[in-house]
Amino acid sequence: MRRQLGPLVQSLRSSLWEMTPRDHRQTAREFRRRQVVSGVVVVLGALVLGFSLSIPPENSVRFSLATLVLAGVWTVGAFASGPLHLGRAGRPSEPDLMAPRPVVQPLLIGALLAIVFVIGAFVVREFPWLDEQVSKVLAHTGQGSAAVLLLVTVVNGIAEELFFRGALYAAIPRRQILWTTVAYTVATLATGNVMLGFAAILLGVVVGLQRRASGGILAPIITHLVWSVTMLYALPAIIL
Repeated sequence: MRRQLGPLVQSLRSSLWEMTPRDHRQTAREFRRRQVVSGVVVVLGALVLGFSLSIPPENSVRFSLATLVLAGVWTVGAFASGPLHLGRAGRPSEPDLMAPRPVVQPLLIGALLAIVFVIGAFVVREFPWLDEQVSKVLAHTGQGSAAVLLLVTVVNGIAEELFFRGALYAAIPRRQILWTTVAYTVATLATGNVMLGFAAILLGVVVGLQRRASGGILAPIITHLVWSVTMLYALPAIIL
């Protein structure tokens, strides 16, 4: 049994813990620029997020536009802060080769994270207050075009990782996983929804570990998209 789980354990270690060699040094000036840009964007993004989820569910067009504006805030802020890196997973087999881009591992981690949330959804619906919190968010999924909602979910997921695990992570000198998760959670709590904040903590820690291990944003983006798209379709079937 231990032999069979060996490759899986090693894959998880290389995806979440072992740091792939990289050289992403930045000058003091570049670092200060990241910090200033990131600080402004966190505040602005929190305000836009709070506004978007205050829009009544029946006004699907306005909600979609507000969410896309939020994605624009995260994306512009990320690229304005400085260079972003895709990252690599594991260690190269030869000294002169580069490690591969992380693709399969973040897909699996995203699926595992989604399963955890699906199981949690069955627990949540047994508690009226928590169920109400989730239902407020899911109310938007029943309005408007399904294709537009999927597009908004994907675009916003990518934008969040570009900023929080890209720009903001690179703007923090130490304990980046902790502080990017805190910032992501605080920005999410601008909605006033406790369950969204709880989801932000769990997701933030996992993608933060991926960012530290791979040195880039590709793994966090893939995991975030797998998780968010699964939640888009699974949670309404369980909660609503």
